[in-house]
Amino acid sequence: MGSLHEGHLSLIKKSKDTSDVTIVSIFVNPTQFGPLEDFEKYPRDIERDNKLLKDLNVDYIFHPSAGEIYQESFQTYVSVNELSKKFEGEFRPEHFKGVTTIVSVLFNCVNPHYAFFGQKDAQQAAVIKQMVKDLKYDIEIFVCPIVREDGLAMSSRNVYLSPEERTKALTIHNALLYARKLIEGKEMNPQTVIDNMRVIFSREKFIKLDYIGIVNAYGFREVDLIEEGNEYYILVAAKIGNTRLIDNELVTV
Repeated sequence: MGSLHEGHLSLIKKSKDTSDVTIVSIFVNPTQFGPLEDFEKYPRDIERDNKLLKDLNVDYIFHPSAGEIYQESFQTYVSVNELSKKFEGEFRPEHFKGVTTIVSVLFNCVNPHYAFFGQKDAQQAAVIKQMVKDLKYDIEIFVCPIVREDGLAMSSRNVYLSPEERTKALTIHNALLYARKLIEGKEMNPQTVIDNMRVIFSREKFIKLDYIGIVNAYGFREVDLIEEGNEYYILVAAKIGNTRLIDNELVTV
């Protein structure tokens, strides 16, 4: 959605390493924002984005207007039912319908062989993978690692954080690293891991926790037991002041 940072640029570099032609779409998608969310103030700087993309020798920028994508008669949406209900779907009920609709539209406009998404939005990537599978898109989805700045997952929304809030936001990553340490130490009860993470968050009055979850990396389903030989996402969403952040850690047991 623009306001590019090193996390976005890492996706572009992966595309250039993998593909003959790299196309970057920039579109702040109104249908994935709720009525009380930050669509109007979401950071936009297309001139800066263009310069960054030119420096990376991107082949094309696809920057449609909202009117081109959502014409007055627009009435068709794409929904991935089950994966969209939990976690982000619980706190942002219409979010994933907007995501899958715009990604489907962009895929149809561009017809790519590959598409590159960031691990920071792990549930979004899982939802898009499910859509691609269900709708028989001949597209390979790459999920690229989180890029961090002093531990904080890079996000366009980080610009909203005050210096003090930015420091407090590091609690999210610290809690994820502690959860990783517990699991690598053979704590196989996900609820015990989550409870220990909640203790860390309870010490920070600046942080309002939305959820913590542990899901398998393949079906994105919550588990009753962590098992060796599998991969899991540890998920966190929290508000730091007025800024809502999500983060995760991918653990191989």
